[in-house]
Amino acid sequence: MNLELPIYLDNNATTPMDPRVLEAMLPYFVEKFGNAASRNHSFGWVAEEAVDYAREQVAKLINADPKEIILTSGATEADNLAIKGVFEMYATKGDHVITCTTEHKAVLDTCKHIEKLGGHVTYLDVKEDGLIDLEELKNAITDKTILISIMYGNNETGVIQPVREISAIARKHGILFFTDATQAVGKIPVDVNADGIDLMAFSAHKMYGPKGVGALYVRRKNPRVKVTAQMDGGGHERGMRSGTLNVPAIVGFGKACELCMNEMESEAKRLSVMRDRLETSLMELEETYVNGTREHRLPHTANISFKYVEGEGLMMGFNKNIALSSGSACTSASLEPSYVLKALGLGDDLAHSSLRFGLGRFTTDEQIDFTITAIKDTVIKLREMSPLWEMFKEGVDINAIEWAHH
Repeated sequence: MNLELPIYLDNNATTPMDPRVLEAMLPYFVEKFGNAASRNHSFGWVAEEAVDYAREQVAKLINADPKEIILTSGATEADNLAIKGVFEMYATKGDHVITCTTEHKAVLDTCKHIEKLGGHVTYLDVKEDGLIDLEELKNAITDKTILISIMYGNNETGVIQPVREISAIARKHGILFFTDATQAVGKIPVDVNADGIDLMAFSAHKMYGPKGVGALYVRRKNPRVKVTAQMDGGGHERGMRSGTLNVPAIVGFGKACELCMNEMESEAKRLSVMRDRLETSLMELEETYVNGTREHRLPHTANISFKYVEGEGLMMGFNKNIALSSGSACTSASLEPSYVLKALGLGDDLAHSSLRFGLGRFTTDEQIDFTITAIKDTVIKLREMSPLWEMFKEGVDINAIEWAHH
């Protein structure tokens, strides 16, 4: 068996670029190097034409009009532009934003920024399955609410929120609906019209395109949505986002969208079968739990906790061979468990013992076989060394133990 290691199963963090995307980009670095805003010569026209075509490819994937695509440096910038841009543009209407505790940091931190500016933000909790409660959403609305910001698919659990129901509630109250769809676009069908989306952020590097480029979809009619620019300059991107366009990356973004459009359906089938096989095999271990609903989630994502094993330790067991994310992100020196998993009601022990599997276009069945074996072996080995596991097997109620605090 010719299996190249390490195996990459962290496709929710970033994806490798598809070679077909690179091929499309190459001419725009050296020969066709023009600035898309240079209107006086053929170098500029060639670049502008390439951008126009890419914009069409991006728009088509989400069933939008090309004029509704504002090109940005990625989803983080698009999140900022959407939330801050709506907050400023609609200030006379109100200052209240509704979001959710499991959003990406780019949304949560932007909302925190708005609170500093005097805005009001409601952070909805999620249920154990990771979904928001639509009744709670309705109850959170006030006459000052201008924006509902709820992500499409979660980056850690893969949970897909009820976007159409949320947008219907927003529309009924004349409130704009923004969704960070970074994990969803290109993986599952996302249609801004059928889904009732007013603003939507997404990124090329989560869908086999280049890093450093993304888009904010801004609806042009019913309703016509406007955001104030957060980056000022020559009035590029319909005045909403100035700056010389990154032509090669945009060309790559367009190509990546086209490939996703053509291959998404078969790809989703292939990946969900693989993901389910991985999950079913790993669930054969005792005290193993899937985090988030299994019914409403992205086809390529699984988040699993292995009780009585520490996620970081687990990763060290096979780290050289498999690239994964653990639910205890060691940012700096703190071992904080994932805020997304905590929001689902997981205790620290389970949040710390979780692994996120992000399958992708280049994941193979052989890689999944290897992963199943490696993880099972490591979990069993680590549990054998764990005094907690021994106590659990002996029937001790571990939650009742009084730990000595230093």
